[in-house]
Amino acid sequence: MSILLPVLFPIFAIILVGYIYAFYNKKYKQAVNIEFANRMNMEIFIPALLIDALSRQDFALLDYQPLALAGLLMVLLSGVFAWLFAKVFSLSTPMFVPSMMFNNSGNMGLPLAVLAYGDDALSAAVILFLMSNLLHFTLGAYLVGGQISWWDLLKMPVNIATIIGLVISFSHWQMPEIIQTPIKMLAQIAIPLMLISLGVRMTSVDFSAWRIGLIGAIMCPLVSVVAAFLILLFIPLEPMQRTELLLFATLPPAVLNYMFAEKYQQQPVEVASMVAVGNALSVFSLSLMLLYLAY
Repeated sequence: MSILLPVLFPIFAIILVGYIYAFYNKKYKQAVNIEFANRMNMEIFIPALLIDALSRQDFALLDYQPLALAGLLMVLLSGVFAWLFAKVFSLSTPMFVPSMMFNNSGNMGLPLAVLAYGDDALSAAVILFLMSNLLHFTLGAYLVGGQISWWDLLKMPVNIATIIGLVISFSHWQMPEIIQTPIKMLAQIAIPLMLISLGVRMTSVDFSAWRIGLIGAIMCPLVSVVAAFLILLFIPLEPMQRTELLLFATLPPAVLNYMFAEKYQQQPVEVASMVAVGNALSVFSLSLMLLYLAY
């Protein structure tokens, strides 16, 4: 418990705060509109977090190339495993496969990395988040029946911030403190707001499709962890990056899967159930992985 509580309790406590707040308002007052807060997070706070992490003087992108490749391959290989599972058990691939490929690398992955291993782990977590995000808005959108718009992708504040952060990193420019301080302050809002948002989202989930939710909750970390261990046989990573990859693999399905399923009408109730049950049960899978990594 001395290993698990300091890491997992703050994360699930903040998620619970968001859930209780939204549940109370929904029952006694009015539903909480989280869309505006999410939009601010995606367009202001998370971009600030990316600029802050990528522009640090100790961040060297070339050191993370193997991790970036391993992260991309892990997402793709977990998709192959999920596709085979869906075919064998006659599940809808646009509904099932993306939710197994793309996990909560933002809402849960970033705070988990920082709480477990400190600020030194943030850069590796950001790299994995960026790789997953890039694939989700391209391949993930295609898998659920959408179209890939490279121009829209380029215009996303998250990607613009990534480019800015990498330019600063490669140029070795030291930002003046008067600029760096407000960016850091904005960045510190991103992670707590992502967790609050996740808790609010959990109140609107329909648990009527709990069976597929339970299957997805088990399969999402399982296929990713198997894929990660296979990849580590061929791509050796330094200890911290190896740890981050395995922790990243254990994360539950991303909330964005539900938003895509709802937008393109790919059984959103079933996807919402996988997201909700997966995030609720992730305390067990994450506990097991943290204990494995500790010993």
